[in-house]
Amino acid sequence: MNVSLFVTCLGDIFYPNVGKSVVEVLESLGCEVDFPYLQTCCGQPAFNSGYREEAKEAARNMIRAFENSPFVVGPSGSCVAMFSEYEELFHNDPEMQHKARSLKERSYEFTQFLVDVLRVNNVGASLNATATYHKSCHMTRLLGVKDAPEALLSEVEGLNYRKLPNCENCCGFGGTFSVKMVAVSKEMVDEKIKDIESTDADILIGADSGCLMNISGRMNRLQKPVKVMHIAEVLTQREEK
Repeated sequence: MNVSLFVTCLGDIFYPNVGKSVVEVLESLGCEVDFPYLQTCCGQPAFNSGYREEAKEAARNMIRAFENSPFVVGPSGSCVAMFSEYEELFHNDPEMQHKARSLKERSYEFTQFLVDVLRVNNVGASLNATATYHKSCHMTRLLGVKDAPEALLSEVEGLNYRKLPNCENCCGFGGTFSVKMVAVSKEMVDEKIKDIESTDADILIGADSGCLMNISGRMNRLQKPVKVMHIAEVLTQREEK
């Protein structure tokens, strides 16, 4: 199966190990992974800020980048969900709208692709730790991906998984929201950290680097000892028994 990696901006610039982990897992399951170099930002920051023309330019570029990809897989529900907005952006351009719809139908968040397309729950990972999982808003509410991450984590040998209280609550990131509404965002992430601490987890796991950046940044400032990992990184772990 041929798969194109949609690495995302945060993955490319801040969390390259997440992209590497995605490739490692996919290749271990028999996929051939390529990386279209034309890809850049998906346009979500501009779109969420009301700059629709600028977002359309980013969308055109991404549609071109992945035009020949049978499957597109990204380690971010938020960024993959942005592909679903492209159809509406090109509502006055039938040709581009058709291409946008095609990209949406071929694109998957990483855990969604593993569970729903490859039909794999167990990738042979092992990690001796106590962990909890943060559900990102865009992934659950826009993509509808709710169960795949926990299905994968339940098969990680040695992992003591504890459900996060109020897991449906936003961490306060929301992209530009955390910049425009700093005080509100801080209160939201502080509540999230209290819920994380209540689980006594050693590791906080997530599937969206934006959320993990927001939570880990605040925990670092508060000198909290909890380690933060993307689920792709967890699924590459192999610990000796």
